[in-house]
Amino acid sequence: MVSDAAIIVESLLKSFPPARSGWRALLQPFEKPSVLALAGISFEVRPGEAMALLGANGAGKSTLLRILATLILPTKGRAQIAGHDAVRDPRAVRRQLGYHAGSDVGFYARLTCRENLRFFGSLNQLSGAPAAQRIEQLAEQFHLEEALERQVRTLSSGTMQRLSLARALLHQPRVLLLDEPTRSLDAIGAAEFRRFLKSEILRRGETTLLFASHALSEIELLADRIAVIDAGRLLACGTLTELKQRTGEASLEDAFLRLTGRAPDLAGNGAAE
Repeated sequence: MVSDAAIIVESLLKSFPPARSGWRALLQPFEKPSVLALAGISFEVRPGEAMALLGANGAGKSTLLRILATLILPTKGRAQIAGHDAVRDPRAVRRQLGYHAGSDVGFYARLTCRENLRFFGSLNQLSGAPAAQRIEQLAEQFHLEEALERQVRTLSSGTMQRLSLARALLHQPRVLLLDEPTRSLDAIGAAEFRRFLKSEILRRGETTLLFASHALSEIELLADRIAVIDAGRLLACGTLTELKQRTGEASLEDAFLRLTGRAPDLAGNGAAE
């Protein structure tokens, strides 16, 4: 059966070899991978839908997003973006998506913000007057007007974050992948970005969003559905109401703790095992 989903994740598994160096690597060069980041995750995201990935540090959220962004290969399983396979046709996938990771900037430090945006726009067949117009539009939306002629190496972490978000949206992608998008933004910048994302990107229903966040209020505001991930496994996927009903909890925080087995027991003796 052919699915019309914008994002398809099917039995996705990713394992990494153990970190070894020096004589240990020489003595055990053929040791099997032992670090399991994803353990057979499956879900779909519908066109125009916003789905959040919720999990503790190390749960596998960033690994999943990096596979979908064609930055790393899965060990097993299938990942598909807008009808294109992330392994077999990565170039087509990259044309359809915008990707932002707060800890992985990738800009050219000695070029200005404008020069960087022009370069990354050209990689997505955006150049000339349309590129210039789009850069000005995003600069206004993300308050980057005064930074456009500055070298990237002179930017603060918050300004760098806003520049990275502008780059992800530059070519108006059909699918947007965001890894903790407001991590380095101050409270005002984060609030403005969330409002922009909801009113200018998600409202039109033309862009599919998959994002990871630790900010529960951000997830409640933006996400149509929430995928709860723990130790590389998908524990639950549904609307906020569905997760609350499933766990019998009144808040997303308590529902998350219940699903991951970290909810306090009734006797108040600490986290559940």
